[in-house]
Amino acid sequence: MRTPIDARLYQIGFLASFLLLGFITRDWQLHPEVVLTAIVTALTTQYLCLKLKNSPNLLVPLTKGDLGGSSDFYSPMITALGLSVLLRVDHPWAMAFAATIAVLSKFLLQFNQKHIFNPANFGIVCAVLFTDEAWVSPGQWGESMWYVGMFLICGGLVLKKVGRWDTTIAFLSFYFAMEAVRNVYLGWTWDVWSHRMMSGSLIMFSFFMITDPRTIPNAKPARIIWTFTIALITFILRNYFFMTTAVFFALFLAAPLTILLDWIFKDDRFDWFNLSNAINPEIKSV
Repeated sequence: MRTPIDARLYQIGFLASFLLLGFITRDWQLHPEVVLTAIVTALTTQYLCLKLKNSPNLLVPLTKGDLGGSSDFYSPMITALGLSVLLRVDHPWAMAFAATIAVLSKFLLQFNQKHIFNPANFGIVCAVLFTDEAWVSPGQWGESMWYVGMFLICGGLVLKKVGRWDTTIAFLSFYFAMEAVRNVYLGWTWDVWSHRMMSGSLIMFSFFMITDPRTIPNAKPARIIWTFTIALITFILRNYFFMTTAVFFALFLAAPLTILLDWIFKDDRFDWFNLSNAINPEIKSV
């Protein structure tokens, strides 16, 4: 029986394609050495963290028994590509800082062996807050329906494999509804609302960041409450504090709520290996 393709490989492929597309069609001011810095730093940090976790002697290389395989490096690669797509820096060292702090957060900021923060989101927020060299450009994709459609298709393929459609749908429904009510209250025409909602960066965030199955609540009811909280914080930060990076800070602020929601709403924790077994029940642990 053919082994199913890990959903994270789809995500890596899509993010790499988005990055290339941004270079070609959007004229991003992003240098190749910055992308390379993000990838090398994230993978190196992952290796060192795994090494310290399994053996205190850094001079002894990791063996196959210390690693779960190449899949141990899927997550840092996704983080590196996510940072490259969303974060802009003046110098490579700022990207190195973001990638390092992002991967470290997976190992150091845990509760009950579960990540508290989305790694890429944590790296972005820390780089913006603690350096003068990093920023986010939410409008870098514009409002083209072509980009929105591409993100919907690619993101949908990933979500279909991990079973987290409810998270994206709930977040976008809550946020779109809040903005619609505000639009009516202010007496604006609906083209204003559609212009604000059809942001490529917003759609990309909704499909590729807020849906990280390793950091979001385990139970479906908990995820609905969690996404409503993020939508509400985003709405407040964007419309009353005029933060163009509202979605990223909203996710950062709401992330610790997962601990409480997982305690209230009991459900199985997401696991990539178990997901593979669900896709192909004949796969057995070796």
